[in-house]
Amino acid sequence: MNHNIFGLLPVFLFMLLMLAVSIYIRNQSAKKSSGGFIREYFIGSRSLGGFVLAMTTVATYSSVSSFVGGPGQAWSVGFGWVYMSVVQVTALFLVLGILGKKMAMAARKIDAVTVIDVIRHRYQSDALANISAVIIVLFFSATMVAQFVGGAKLFEAVTGYSYMTGLVLFGLVVVIYTTIGGFRGVAVTDALCAIAMLIGMFILLFGILKAGGGYEAIMTQIASNKPEMLEPLSGGEMPVSLYLSQWMLVGIFTVGLPQSVVRCVSYKDTKSLHRAIIIGTIVIGAMNIGMNFIGVLAQGVLPDDLAAYGGSVDNIMPLAIVASLKPLIAGITIIGPVAASISTVSSLLLTATSSIVKDIYIYQKEKKKEQVSEKKTSFLSQVWTLVLGILIFIISISPPDVIWKINMFAFGGLETAFFWVFLLGMFWKKANKRGAVWAMAAGTIVYCVTMALGITAGGIHQILLGIGVSLICMLIGGWTGKTADREVLDVYFPEA
Repeated sequence: MNHNIFGLLPVFLFMLLMLAVSIYIRNQSAKKSSGGFIREYFIGSRSLGGFVLAMTTVATYSSVSSFVGGPGQAWSVGFGWVYMSVVQVTALFLVLGILGKKMAMAARKIDAVTVIDVIRHRYQSDALANISAVIIVLFFSATMVAQFVGGAKLFEAVTGYSYMTGLVLFGLVVVIYTTIGGFRGVAVTDALCAIAMLIGMFILLFGILKAGGGYEAIMTQIASNKPEMLEPLSGGEMPVSLYLSQWMLVGIFTVGLPQSVVRCVSYKDTKSLHRAIIIGTIVIGAMNIGMNFIGVLAQGVLPDDLAAYGGSVDNIMPLAIVASLKPLIAGITIIGPVAASISTVSSLLLTATSSIVKDIYIYQKEKKKEQVSEKKTSFLSQVWTLVLGILIFIISISPPDVIWKINMFAFGGLETAFFWVFLLGMFWKKANKRGAVWAMAAGTIVYCVTMALGITAGGIHQILLGIGVSLICMLIGGWTGKTADREVLDVYFPEA
């Protein structure tokens, strides 16, 4: 394939913008921050406004799978995939609406910087905190690999430059700007990424409609050649069990995603929270439903013959961009999915780093009455961010297939581990150390084992088994174990 400088230039300039913004934010934060390095680097000194909070949460949730794997599936199965994606409208509303205020109030009372700080305090368990940190690092790593791979493949298809060129260009840039910018830098660049995603989506929509001869012509072609794509069950391709599976994975159980929950401890005030819920719900709905709808319309540009497109649905949207847009416009359009990739990586990378540095290393030092200087904390945080990012980059050099499945595996693992620990910890007084440890360990093990062996309950995704076992363990532990001390419960259930 010929190298396309016009496809490369917009992405390259966008990457430079991300770096410049991160450097600027870092310098400004150093001048204004009064909360210390840890609070500034990992939660932006709890100063996010409504718009930035909404956009960084949307950008973190909407990964490259939202632009590549998901729409590719929609191209294959039709409107059933779009109907399924409607549940994603609830994701941000559920996280910020259910946990937002209570998590923030508790975090401020105990001066928590990470979600693991809250878990450790609520359940009074170092073991649970350490298990949480390990789970976060492992599942986040799988998700980050999927983002690196998806972004690089898209770059390769649109620009004609090699997969490695794309991986180096945006992979290393995102690692560097996350290392430099910290949470506040990530939040602001996430907001820019979310805007880029929306712009890219609308450009692609108009491009595909024009290339396909208009909406009516595309619908006529689908009705003639593949009418089952117009049905909710897509001729058996979208069984009810798949609807239920996806509604759990990308809807109800997103309350258990640590990368989203950490946003609950970073906003400025209640007004910002309410504004973020409104803005974020609208944007996340438009983005995820819109991209899957565009995936269906791509049938008008790339007729149904998956074998001709490399045999993978991950190739559909990159090829649809190339087929429907001129090189320069295509280069601008891929900023959207590349932005989705880098925004997710940056957020996950920072949360994973906080788990290692803040929740394990610094906590153990403080437990031994040893002080860790601000300078050393800064050095370790940035070094671990860089090291983790480079390790993920190296793993991504030999890419796995089917991005959306990797993403969903990691989503399910995180949700199984944390859903009941977060939810019942905030709203059930009897939730205790025994129940939480059992729930997190047993639920995650059952989820991973059933995924590996392909065991399901009625064809529904393995998260049902994992999260079911997790709930049973949480309830049994809560009823048989010791309830948390009154002074701990007062933080989460203050008396009137």
